This record gives sequence, structure tokens and C-alpha cells, in this order.
Amino acid sequence: MLTVPGLCWLCRMPLALSAWGFCSVCTRSLEGRIAGCPQCGLPAVSRALPCGRCLKKSPPWSALVAVDNYAPPLSGLIHKLKFAGQSVLAQPLARLLLLAVLQARRTRALPRVDAIVNVPLYRRRQWRRGYNQSDLLCRPLARWLGCSYPASALTRVQATAIQHQLNARLRKRNLKNAFRLELAVKGLHIAIVDDVVTTGSTVAELSRLLLRSGAASVQVWCLCRTL
Repeated sequence: MLTVPGLCWLCRMPLALSAWGFCSVCTRSLEGRIAGCPQCGLPAVSRALPCGRCLKKSPPWSALVAVDNYAPPLSGLIHKLKFAGQSVLAQPLARLLLLAVLQARRTRALPRVDAIVNVPLYRRRQWRRGYNQSDLLCRPLARWLGCSYPASALTRVQATAIQHQLNARLRKRNLKNAFRLELAVKGLHIAIVDDVVTTGSTVAELSRLLLRSGAASVQVWCLCRTL
């Protein structure tokens, strides 16, 4: 029986393995486009050393890995994943994040993690969307990396305002006491997986919650870092 090959989400050329979602040419074109601080991900002189912002006041997480800046073509695909019901994009995008994490392990000596956790949505928002895009990214990542993924480790207990509609000061206030940890994390090295990190308020709040509960370290993995 003949099968119809999948097409690359970017160039629309046929794929050898349709589950990949992106051809090798488009995948390579996304590698190395983000040149930021290894801790906060913002523009920096060196990819190996923390930037001046982090030396002055470091974020609560130890390292940040991002596939690209929040710009085309990834920004458009993330928008489709989050707001257009294109959940089929989750696995191809998760593969791009996997490649970024493996590259960070090779070039930055990024330590392995014991578990990954998603950024939870409030139950009403998740019901309306039909899924949590962070959860869809975590599932294949955990399988490929051979690490634990407790899907309900974090819950959002408050229906907060939508983050991208707020400025940095209001984002931080908006998230106070918004999350609850449902898992024992003492001594574990954990990675928080999100689609986009903008001001970092959400992942900072989750990082502090995990560290207060005894986590050994927290990394942040995301598809895009907004500059």
C-alpha cells in the first residue's frame, strides 16, 4: 500500500519520517539562532558565562534552554498550537526542544534532570483549549530522555489574568500563590517545560516553589525566549 509522506511544517517538502515534522534543512536553520545568556536566555556577550543582569540578580533557575527567539517561523507555529487547535504540532516542536537540550548538554555541560514538569493551566482555561500545550511537549520529551514526567506535579489553583496582557510588574503580582506542588521533589533535579518564556515571571514563581520544597536544582526549557 502506498503511503502519503508527511510534509515539513516550514518548507512543505516531503519528509523521510513524517513524525519529525521538520526536514533536516529547516531543523539546521533553527540551530544556533539564539545567542543569549546561559542562565536567563537574554542577549549577552558570551554564551558560556552569565550576563551582567544575572551576576547582579540571578533568576531562581540555574539554566535556560530555548530553541529560538520568539520570532517567525516558530512564533507562528506556537500560535497555531496554542490558539488554533493544532495539537499535532506538539511532537515536532518537542523534537526541536529535545535537540536544543542535547546540544546544551554537549556544549554547556548541562546536567541531566531526574524529572520534567509542565506549566499548568487553570482548569477552566485548559477545558476551553482542550489541552495544555506544555503537557503535550512534556510527554514525548520524557520518553525520549528517559526521565520521569509526573503530569500533575504542579497545579494552578487560581484563575489568574492572561499573562501576555500584563506588564512585567503586574505579571509577578498576578502569579502570587497561584500554584501548588503535589509531588515530593526533595533532592531532585527538575526541568520546567514551557512554550514561551517572556518576562520569566511564571517559571520564576514555579522555580521558587520547587526550590522551597527541596528540589536540588531547576532548569527552564522552552521553545522560544522573548527578547
